Amino acid sequence: MTRQQVQVRKDDLSQSRIVAVDPGELLDGAVRLKVESFAVTANNVTYAVVGDGFGYWNFFPPAGDDADGYGIVPMWGHAQVIESRHDQIAVGERVYGYLPMGEGFDAMPGNVTAAGFVDSADHRQKMSPIYNQYARLSADPEHDPEREGERMIFGPLFRTGFLIDYFMRSENWFGAKEAILTSASSKTAMGLASVMKQNSPETKRVGLTSEANVEFVEETGLYSKVHTYAEIGTLPLHDCVTVDFAGNADVLRTLHEHFTDMLKYSCLVGATHIEARSSLDGEGNLPGPKPTLFFAPDHAVAFFKQHGAERAGEEIATAWGGFLTDIAGNVEIQRRSGIEAAQDVFTRMVTGSVDPAKGIVIEP
Repeated sequence: MTRQQVQVRKDDLSQSRIVAVDPGELLDGAVRLKVESFAVTANNVTYAVVGDGFGYWNFFPPAGDDADGYGIVPMWGHAQVIESRHDQIAVGERVYGYLPMGEGFDAMPGNVTAAGFVDSADHRQKMSPIYNQYARLSADPEHDPEREGERMIFGPLFRTGFLIDYFMRSENWFGAKEAILTSASSKTAMGLASVMKQNSPETKRVGLTSEANVEFVEETGLYSKVHTYAEIGTLPLHDCVTVDFAGNADVLRTLHEHFTDMLKYSCLVGATHIEARSSLDGEGNLPGPKPTLFFAPDHAVAFFKQHGAERAGEEIATAWGGFLTDIAGNVEIQRRSGIEAAQDVFTRMVTGSVDPAKGIVIEP
């Protein structure tokens, strides 16, 4: 029995193909997982854009003799064990975690507990351990059978927002009383705004977005104020931090030049190289603080190490519950069937032609 996978050209993300693969015999100690569902978001495009620099292409190597130049984009979603050669993992179990854009994959469970396991396959060990963890849904405090769609669409992005808030709180928001979030309609920005609303209510949340998305962003109720990018030059001057989700160098420069020394911290979110942000003059020098990359996996490892898995999981689950309440009714979940749908949606996501008010779940 074959399984299909979407292989994307690394040098042109708009080009992809569907390849049928014979998985062969399952190895001793391994489990075979059937992908049930995953979300396609802008976060997945980020994985592909910086795949070589951060190792995202390494999680699920593409099959085939002609696979050179192609890669499989990782997704977040649910899968079911359909074959097991591991005595602690039963056929029929469901898990949540990092999946290939495809119909299935084999994992080598290690560190198995009631809560989950890690994929201990050799080729995955150089990457952040956060991506190798799989939650067993039967013992997962974040799992709600009625909200699986929301978790796939928002879960990983929400966690990034949670970790940004935790980091900023640990630094007392660098003395600022206001955080300016670019790309305020993005799911990660919404996650941060919700966690700030819960855990940092004294810090104002200012959302920046395009003219077309102002109404949507305002209707979320997550922001204290919403402005367009064209209005940056009119923003009141006082101590603030910026959290840049947009990756637009011109917007970043305008913020730095407007606030200068009143900008206490400039946070770049996502696995984006600072030097890849075009139109920064000279060596990328800007007024105010040097923009600093926030790499969520490193912060996640530190957070779990500091608080322990149980307490850390409880804190995230509590904030997640608040976020689900905040976004209720704001995002329409659309479900689409077939691996061809995944290919189509990812291609449209690359071109930025997906409505932020819609979350897309694929059931391959």
